[in-house]
Amino acid sequence: MSTETRHQVSHRDLDVLARHIRGEVIRPPDPRYDQARRVWNGSIDRRPAAIVRCRDVRDVKRGLAFAVERGLVVAVRAGGHNVAGFGTCDGGVVLDLRPMASVSVDPARRLAVVGPGAVGAEFDRQAQEHGLATTLGIMSTTGVAGLTLGGGIGWLQRAFGLACDNLVAADLLTAEGRIVRACSRENQDLLWGLRGGGGNFGIVTSFEFRLHRVGPRVLCGLVVWPADQARDVLRLFREFAPEADDALTVIAVCRTAPRVPFLPAELYGRPIIALAACYAGPIEEGQAALAPLRAFGQPAADALTIRSYADFQAMFDASWEPGFCNYWKAEYLANLDDDIVDVLARYAVSHTSPLSDFKIATMGGAVARVGEAETAYSHRHAPFVLNVNTRWVDPAQSPLHTAHTHALFEEAQTASAGGVYVNFLGDEGHSRVQHAYGSKTFARLQALKRRWDPDNIFRVNQNIPPES
Repeated sequence: MSTETRHQVSHRDLDVLARHIRGEVIRPPDPRYDQARRVWNGSIDRRPAAIVRCRDVRDVKRGLAFAVERGLVVAVRAGGHNVAGFGTCDGGVVLDLRPMASVSVDPARRLAVVGPGAVGAEFDRQAQEHGLATTLGIMSTTGVAGLTLGGGIGWLQRAFGLACDNLVAADLLTAEGRIVRACSRENQDLLWGLRGGGGNFGIVTSFEFRLHRVGPRVLCGLVVWPADQARDVLRLFREFAPEADDALTVIAVCRTAPRVPFLPAELYGRPIIALAACYAGPIEEGQAALAPLRAFGQPAADALTIRSYADFQAMFDASWEPGFCNYWKAEYLANLDDDIVDVLARYAVSHTSPLSDFKIATMGGAVARVGEAETAYSHRHAPFVLNVNTRWVDPAQSPLHTAHTHALFEEAQTASAGGVYVNFLGDEGHSRVQHAYGSKTFARLQALKRRWDPDNIFRVNQNIPPES
């Protein structure tokens, strides 16, 4: 339960708000309330005073002003995919931006203007009509807004950088109710902060992205081995992935095999290790680049093939449906030496839930070519990032699964690079938020926060308090 001070809001006031917006105000006892208040992580159960479904910027302005004038907590929900559940709150107002999901692509200028409620699938669909794309996560259901504001790891990162590296401009609604533009010509420091600093400075009502030639068909997919081969596969991964062509992004995934057509039936329900990959360049070059993975050991399945980039973005969506309990821990890794490989190989065969996995993503490439001070996203020179994703159905089993997650996370600390990707953070407290940025970047973000949100109105997030 939130420790925020609660202020009362009357039904009469909410009725007035509802009459002055184009969207909807949903509150108890509306039969839609329980569905509307849910977020992606089923472990999060909060009861806002109202959910304001915003159809346009005017709705966002009025909803924000309504909450601020009454001293109510404000939570901003875009895609709603945040594992910490920051798209909702207790007793406050949720500004639900999901109806604002427009995507407009300018193929001549290779730019896309995207609403804050858009998810990757729609962005990909419209951009791929012109053979264009930008880095947008590793599944199509992720919200563009939260992904970008926290950095934006994805399948195109080694070729074109993170999502935030491709953010060229944004319109932001401040706590005072002003719309300001952040771009290379105005409010450059604000654009710097939006490239990784989260939703701390206001509500982004429009994003403008740089696009790149990709696809529409690419060489992508995964090669799968039984998890008892995880030690050898991870050793291959640590040598192969960081030195690969920058057009290639590879992610190692340890999980329980799902019932999917590209896996043999004898693997269903058994632990596996997969190397998932996307090659963003010419297919012939990709075939050569990926040959060492396909030739290694005795794969149980080879699902590397030529398919549409948009289809690949959606390939793992079924494993990330909303409503399940989730608990994550993450850390950048400085190396994958034999000690940490042994740890990961041991946990690869001992998942406590068939829905769980852990991943090691390769960084480097275009990510590392951006200077550490050029964006708020930090730890650009870490070669790997570990993300432990524990998911389960029965809330009564939470202690079992969270303990397992902590055990793996603690053992992995021997290889820590000294940081964590902010989009993989749960609600873990102030010190972990500082850990995500490092002291120098965090201090700069605090100064920026002081300028744009001195009263910390936007605090239901991985919060950066104003510089005192």
